[in-house]
Amino acid sequence: MTEFFTLVEPGFVPPLDEGFRPAVLANRVFQTEVADSGQGVRLVLGLERADGCVSRFESWVFPEDHARSRANLVYAERLVKFLLWQRGGWKVYVGGPKSIGDYIKKCYAPDGERAFDFHFMGEDVYERTFSVVPCTASEVPPERESEHALGRHLDGCRIGFDLGASDLKVSAVVHGQAVFSQEIEWEPRQQSDPQYHRHKIVAALKMAASKMPQVDAIGGSAAGVYINNRPMIASLFRGIPKDRFGEVRNMFLDIRDELGVPLEIVNDGEVTALAGSMALEDNGVLGIALGSSEAGGYVTLDGNITGWLNELAFAPVDYSPNAPVDEWSGDRGCGALYFSQQCVFRLAPKAGIQIPGGITDAQKLEFVQESLETGHAGATKIWQSIGYYMGYAIAHYADFYDLKHVLILGRCTSGKGGRLILEGANQVLAAEFPELAAGVNIQLPDEKSRRVGQSIAAASLPALD
Repeated sequence: MTEFFTLVEPGFVPPLDEGFRPAVLANRVFQTEVADSGQGVRLVLGLERADGCVSRFESWVFPEDHARSRANLVYAERLVKFLLWQRGGWKVYVGGPKSIGDYIKKCYAPDGERAFDFHFMGEDVYERTFSVVPCTASEVPPERESEHALGRHLDGCRIGFDLGASDLKVSAVVHGQAVFSQEIEWEPRQQSDPQYHRHKIVAALKMAASKMPQVDAIGGSAAGVYINNRPMIASLFRGIPKDRFGEVRNMFLDIRDELGVPLEIVNDGEVTALAGSMALEDNGVLGIALGSSEAGGYVTLDGNITGWLNELAFAPVDYSPNAPVDEWSGDRGCGALYFSQQCVFRLAPKAGIQIPGGITDAQKLEFVQESLETGHAGATKIWQSIGYYMGYAIAHYADFYDLKHVLILGRCTSGKGGRLILEGANQVLAAEFPELAAGVNIQLPDEKSRRVGQSIAAASLPALD
């Protein structure tokens, strides 16, 4: 299908990935082609979530009878995919040419090419039957978005934690000052017994509690979809059998009751953005954490969060038909394979680096990072590639978010790697997207905040009575 859709070679080719074809360039060329035809028709996408909120995204496509109309299908499907993981939804309205609605409905079906998304968004996240509604542009429901405040509570003695796939970070925070921070290695994705997770988390919380005279509140962050302190689905619990996932759903509620203090846990991307907003004392912040996967979070221009998922790990950034395939969703070119340790491991063989077997993912990443710190040319190319990926991805994200700041952090940004990513991203934006470069500030936090800042910001989540 991509033979009908124009892909564009980037001006900055990642040194270890010559086939990279940025989503943002393909989308912009498509829009130019539609505009130049003088025949564009509206495409309106509406995504309904369980709380009755509706997100809308409007664009232009070729009319049904145009010679280029087959290109509409690739363009629209990638838009739907991105919007589902950015904003969430159990029902998608496709307002535009009938062929687009029919194609999306076929793809996002129980036996379609996007069956993973069908089941994930429907059954797992929103506990509904996922559906696609082909319609006219005027029949898409009006936008109904909601925002609410998140965190920023710094009074009292608090514990903050961040659950990553290779390490568990925990902090003790007294009146907004971290008095203790610790990173603890663990391997949650390989574990089939929920008690492993519970034991590790409770032990970390008690360790932090021992560093303060009392505990008034606990706040946490983790990859995945969390609704009312309940993980609906998360890669950390990938090894838990479905018949035991109920123990995970209520785990944090049970820990809250056991410890007897307010406890709030949200998606780690939201805490990334919150940490950035608090540090910058400004809003319009997109936080991108490069850890075991890619975590995204967004603080609006008004300083609030939305009900969006912001699961950018599964949102496409590369439209190449040969882009790497995500092992979980089965889709190509998604963020997790470009902005996480998965990317480092994927590019390491191309860089001439053989990672030892029989060690944890955290140790594998450290092994490659040590090569980078000693000046290994191949390792340098890995992080240069990530930097170029990042520049094009930020330009892509800017088509879906109102941005003033992008904060980049996470384990993959430690040491020289963070500077290389920042340099590469800024090069891309300055040369290819100068209007964006002039209005969006991209930055790294300091080294300490880069590694444990999320757990400190997480501590601010619960309000005290």
